[in-house]
Amino acid sequence: MDAWWHEVWLTLVAEFADITDAKQITQITVRLLMAALLGGILGFEREQQGKAAGVRTHMLVALGAALFVLVPQMSGAEADAMSRVVQGVIAGIGFLGAGTILKNKLEGESVEHVKGLTTAAGLWMTAAIGVSAGVGREATAVLSTLLALVIFSVMPRIVDFLEKR
Repeated sequence: MDAWWHEVWLTLVAEFADITDAKQITQITVRLLMAALLGGILGFEREQQGKAAGVRTHMLVALGAALFVLVPQMSGAEADAMSRVVQGVIAGIGFLGAGTILKNKLEGESVEHVKGLTTAAGLWMTAAIGVSAGVGREATAVLSTLLALVIFSVMPRIVDFLEKR
């Protein structure tokens, strides 16, 4: 019976041996935390604006996108395989974003109103930021987050100002 438990123990150790050294655990931790943090920043801004997709949603989208590219990259995937992974992430986020878009007609109006396009685009952008962080392009992810924040917070003011003129 002792040999059986020893075999179980060795199997468990082997199953959790995908992180082999301090460098790998540091890379994985930094990339995943960076993705979650940057997604959270965008989500916080959206939540402050009363949007349905807030902090948790944006954090999960960025973290998931980062994990989807991080695992194959750390496993030694070739560029063509990584390209297919990124394509899959983009398509998946497209479905998630499509679920945020509502099209309705207000009572007494003949024009249909579309809501949620900015939320869908924001989730798409958040996934791209997660992919950037996941492949180790943290500076690109940070810059993209800052630009997205400018678009979310500054552009509505500029549009309002121009429409009033």
